[in-house]
Amino acid sequence: MITCFPNFPSGKIYEGYKNKWKKVEVVEGIKIVRVWSFISANQGSFKRTADYMSFALTSFWAGLFLSCDIIIATSPQFFTAISGFGLGLFKRKRWVMEVRDIWPESIKAVEAIKARWVIGFLEKIELQLYKSAYRIIVVTDSFKSNLINRGVAPDKVFVIKNGVDLSIYQPRPMNETLRNQLGLHEKFIVGYIGTHGLAHSLDFIIKSIAKLRDSSFHFVFIGDGAEKVNVIQLAKKLNLNNVTFIDPIKKFDIPEYLCALNVALVPLRKSTTFESVIPSKVFETVAMNIPILLGVDGETRQLIEMYQAGIYFEPENESDFLEKLILIRDIITENNLVFMDGCQKMASDFDRKNLARKMLENLS
Repeated sequence: MITCFPNFPSGKIYEGYKNKWKKVEVVEGIKIVRVWSFISANQGSFKRTADYMSFALTSFWAGLFLSCDIIIATSPQFFTAISGFGLGLFKRKRWVMEVRDIWPESIKAVEAIKARWVIGFLEKIELQLYKSAYRIIVVTDSFKSNLINRGVAPDKVFVIKNGVDLSIYQPRPMNETLRNQLGLHEKFIVGYIGTHGLAHSLDFIIKSIAKLRDSSFHFVFIGDGAEKVNVIQLAKKLNLNNVTFIDPIKKFDIPEYLCALNVALVPLRKSTTFESVIPSKVFETVAMNIPILLGVDGETRQLIEMYQAGIYFEPENESDFLEKLILIRDIITENNLVFMDGCQKMASDFDRKNLARKMLENLS
């Protein structure tokens, strides 16, 4: 595996690492080749583009000296896919493009780049990558339909959705210790764990919370991202005392924080683009038997409602958000097991081990 040095989303190298030309390490039996890249925080179009392009170049260079049978390049962003395409060309190997986000379409959704000619140029590169790939792996049915409608051959596109590692994410008793440490043991805790970015509509959530008159709720936001400072400032401006912000936590600590929540919040901006995505956090959350208050329409909504693993509110609709917030609290208060069967069935159906086997089958 070729990757950069860990720094996302703050743009600061993790402790124990240094951004140098190359470092090889073995993690859980997997050879990891880390290469230098221009590192910046997840904000500002110019610096992020420099980050993406530098990694494309250094990953391509590193890949030239590694033996392989097949090349898999994952996106976003698709500069990584350009590296995979180039390596396939130079090494005369088949390359597979894994599409975890339709890029640059998602850039348009958050208006990160507004120049139409830039978007048009990137879309031409995108289509060329799809056409040159041996196979394309996408994570939603909507993504497959998108690609087919744009002229990509249907027989080269395979859907393998995100899933959950059930050896890490399993139901646990309520984490009363953590709730007490936060001073929230008597509160109904609604938690958001993940990137605080342009796409996640957390400013809308904060503004809506300001209209809430029920003191039993408390909201916990865990993570970092380009919009975190703005979101914190907004909460201070609105004098909210029912909101707690927590710095990013380690991956293996996420289950401990999840089981301190009564409900997990999964919002995105209101955009037709996001109706085709399924945030990976929903699978980890349901595996912990934590119901979801979902602000994402489309394929994610269909999934959550099919398994009865939570309740949907219309993205960026304040009155609907507040109404569904109280509704899910009342349902859980009356019977805290009401969403359990749906959560467990969904987690079982999206066991990452089974999805990994499917991935290997589709690479042959």
